[in-house]
Amino acid sequence: MTLPDLHPGEIATIVAVHTEEPLHQRLLAMGFRSGKQIELIRKASFSGPLQVRIGTTDILLRRSEAAKIKVCKA
Repeated sequence: MTLPDLHPGEIATIVAVHTEEPLHQRLLAMGFRSGKQIELIRKASFSGPLQVRIGTTDILLRRSEAAKIKVCKA
């Protein structure tokens, strides 16, 4: 399952991040690592971005980027 498959309020564990190198490094710097817990806060309408929380940090991601993050529900 991928990050956009979650519903707002659900918590999952990151399994893998499958992105190109520049984006991959940036996501790693923001805390998107395997084994970390992530919470989906909200989904913007009309295929807008997703707001996620890792630890105490809220991050907005494009759906196309979020679709490359594999997760497992907690």
